[in-house]
Amino acid sequence: MIQLEIKNSPEYLQMSLAAAMTLNFKKGKFYRDARLYCVNLLLTYENGCRAGCAYCGLNRNRESNANPSDKSFIRVEWPIYSTEDVINALNSGHASHVERVCISMITNARSKKDTLIIVEKIHEKTDKLISGLIAPTIIDARWLHDLKSAGADKVGIAIDAINPELFDKYRGSGVKGPHKWEKYMQILEESRKVFGPENVSVHLIVGLGESEEEMVKLFQHLQDMGVQIHLFSFFPEPGSKLEEREQPGIGTYRRMQLTRYLLASNLTHYEKMIFNEKSQVIDFGLSEAKLEEVINEGKAFMTSGCSGKTLEVACNRPYANCTPFQAYMGETRNFPFLPTPKDIELIKKQLKNYQDIYIKTIDKAEAFINE
Repeated sequence: MIQLEIKNSPEYLQMSLAAAMTLNFKKGKFYRDARLYCVNLLLTYENGCRAGCAYCGLNRNRESNANPSDKSFIRVEWPIYSTEDVINALNSGHASHVERVCISMITNARSKKDTLIIVEKIHEKTDKLISGLIAPTIIDARWLHDLKSAGADKVGIAIDAINPELFDKYRGSGVKGPHKWEKYMQILEESRKVFGPENVSVHLIVGLGESEEEMVKLFQHLQDMGVQIHLFSFFPEPGSKLEEREQPGIGTYRRMQLTRYLLASNLTHYEKMIFNEKSQVIDFGLSEAKLEEVINEGKAFMTSGCSGKTLEVACNRPYANCTPFQAYMGETRNFPFLPTPKDIELIKKQLKNYQDIYIKTIDKAEAFINE
């Protein structure tokens, strides 16, 4: 009987398909010649993640083969490579434009120690900046100091659901998961103390059942705390409990992108904004001229992520929030580059779309291509 090699961290790591393409482990080309500036790495174990988050491809209850690499995550495969091969690739010419590496923990007891080992190795053997996407459920304040000492300069916390009720429903007791809102908030506060608020980010997912006004309230709270907001659009992961859930409407996501940017730029405030009877944004709380200027600039609709040595956003995750076809038809949710004037023209139309869920129509592609 052939014994398969067990590939666990810290000797092995998974990486996003985009990262594998960037480091020349996989062949492929990004649509519209996008480039990835942050390599996203994920700890991996034979027994996987112990959480059961309803929307996540890594959840422990998902129907899949035993091998972690057989589970897609954020729609795509995450192949496994040796840590040494990853470090060698980061030092190669293929990664000369890469400015940051993000080490993502999973909820597995072993990842607490292994994350520190991996961060320290990459810090010692490469010139890349390092972020840690941390798992609050299994860490404490002391560990955050250890992570910083190992070489990480930023941390991200994937809160995802915007309030205690949705969090518990999709990440906690509702799915028999270990995560608790209170622990996440505690680690967020501790992270601010250890790394400084400007080096702490929160991941939020639009489309888990919240209203636009609820989302904006949390944006304002986090902005007042000084932490960064990295915004994601819900996408139904095959095999997850929410695989049948619709994506949020493109207009909803565009308005949340624009609001996040306006708040981060101190151009408006939640109390200045106006919402309709469905709690959707109808007035962003600043002059039409200034709003037009911000929209035309396009930066509000780009990926929000950790900075690099020279880049305002290094973690640009090309096409992680949409399918290739959606990008082709002009519905790139997070632009990995500055939108063109043609993109902006379509974005302006999308901002006025008040459909609650995403409506798939083929003619949008033809309209976008032929304009």
